[in-house]
Amino acid sequence: MMKNLGLVFEANTGISVQTQHKILVSVGIIVALYLFRYLVLRIVWKHTDDVKTRYLWKRVISYFVPITSILLIGTVWIHAFRYMGAFLGLLSAGIAIALKDLLANIAGWLFIMFRRPFVIGDRIQIGPHSGDVIDLRLYQFSILEIGNWVEADQSTGRIIHIPNGKVFTEPQANYTQGFRYIWNELEIRLTFESNWQKAKEILNTIMNNHTQNIIGPAERDLKEASKLYLIHYQYLTPIIYATVMKYGVKLTARYLCDPLKRRSTEAAIWEDILKEFTLHPDIRWAYPTTRFVSTTGRNPGSLIT
Repeated sequence: MMKNLGLVFEANTGISVQTQHKILVSVGIIVALYLFRYLVLRIVWKHTDDVKTRYLWKRVISYFVPITSILLIGTVWIHAFRYMGAFLGLLSAGIAIALKDLLANIAGWLFIMFRRPFVIGDRIQIGPHSGDVIDLRLYQFSILEIGNWVEADQSTGRIIHIPNGKVFTEPQANYTQGFRYIWNELEIRLTFESNWQKAKEILNTIMNNHTQNIIGPAERDLKEASKLYLIHYQYLTPIIYATVMKYGVKLTARYLCDPLKRRSTEAAIWEDILKEFTLHPDIRWAYPTTRFVSTTGRNPGSLIT
């Protein structure tokens, strides 16, 4: 009966019984694999609430099903392809031109998977966009945006989807790969009359208290990173620089911090600075001021602020 139905279908559509059989097998493979995907993910969702575990299973299945489908369906149609070599050659050339961006995204995905300029969880900047990588797919990757209108590398809450092909055309910065710490700086402005030497000693103490727990791990991390990259720092401890400005003395505190904790670390340091400087009346904050020197009147040469 099935053979008769096939012959009837062939008479009406011109599709041979053999080709009909291959179409049915191909559809069956696709249905079976996606049913397998559904069952696996259902089991995983039922047995774990861990977000990372769920994500890993979903990504693995998302790669496994399409690749397996292509391989199995290819074996079904491989004999038919032998007689279509010239046609497929022209077709593939046309597809390559029409789908240039799509193919560039696939090549970008291969580059990301094997060269690994970043992985899920890394904080990166690519072109004008910065954020934490939260997803990698065949055509695009997604980041949870930081910065923009929000200060100090805090999350904006927006998810940005970036085509994989951008890794070939846009410069990339990785905050966490290789050496996992970044340098941050705080600027403290004091008046010329302030005891800036004392302020520098206070700053040095505060900075050392806040960074003492990361110096050891940073040294070990730097040693490992130097095996892959030409990275060298003479000192990893905090450094205080003094500079003269128009309206006072500027002390710049340079220190290492975790890129994911830059704002919280900076806030804690500022709180300690404000508390300590309040205890010393000979340390005064500077801000833009204009001073006029009196050349007439009762007290020539006196300053008027």
